[in-house]
Amino acid sequence: MSRNAEELANKIRAIVGPAPVSIGIILGSGLGHLAGAVEGIAIPYDELEGFPHPKVSGHNPNLVIGNLEGVRVAVFGGRAHYYESGRGDAMLLPLEVLKALGGDTMIATNSAGSMVPDMPTGSIMCLSDHINFSGLNPLIGTQTDARFVPMKDCYDPKMREILIQSALDVKVKLHSGIYAWYSGPSFETVAEIKAIRMLGADAVGMSTVPEVILARFLGLRCAAISTITNMAAGMSNESISHEHTKAMAPLGAAKLEKVLRAALPHF
Repeated sequence: MSRNAEELANKIRAIVGPAPVSIGIILGSGLGHLAGAVEGIAIPYDELEGFPHPKVSGHNPNLVIGNLEGVRVAVFGGRAHYYESGRGDAMLLPLEVLKALGGDTMIATNSAGSMVPDMPTGSIMCLSDHINFSGLNPLIGTQTDARFVPMKDCYDPKMREILIQSALDVKVKLHSGIYAWYSGPSFETVAEIKAIRMLGADAVGMSTVPEVILARFLGLRCAAISTITNMAAGMSNESISHEHTKAMAPLGAAKLEKVLRAALPHF
């Protein structure tokens, strides 16, 4: 745990109170408004030295600490992506702060492209595993043997069971599948999508995998949900763009919020 993380955790506690956080939630593109569901206090990233400054529209760079369905959560309204700076570990400090605040669990959300015909735009998918198609790793350069992080069951099986059952309880269709991380910022070519599909992935996006690797490095339990904002290149006639991603994200966001609200008390 870095000294900066402990100092920031103390600063945050002075603002929001000493009660420990249980779960951290990272919001993806077009999903930042979900932070408004939390009864708590928002702290701009600008006031937290060392926090990333996401330059991607559709993110809401505030840390919101408060209660959601009776659970003390820390909601990260924005994330930094590898493609913004070339730094895969850009979310390390926020995750260290989450741990310093008492959190032992991270839930990541993202917007993704579907490679499964019956998982259309507006669907949500619980990640069962991932493929690091980029070949990059946020732990490169870490000078400790702890960098050799086992990634089997990196998406906690018990948490996935809870999410799946909660979706059934609130009558929301929750797909399960494998997510492929592509570095971005350009979207994938048709040939790349064909290759990723052959490798066994069901959805593709430009985030989440670095945070999951970092979270497991810190000993946090992890789960992740994708909102499907488009069909991947070559899978439909959609015109893929970041504006399209932001426009389509709300289609799945309501489903995502219902499932998360139902699941949170059970983690």
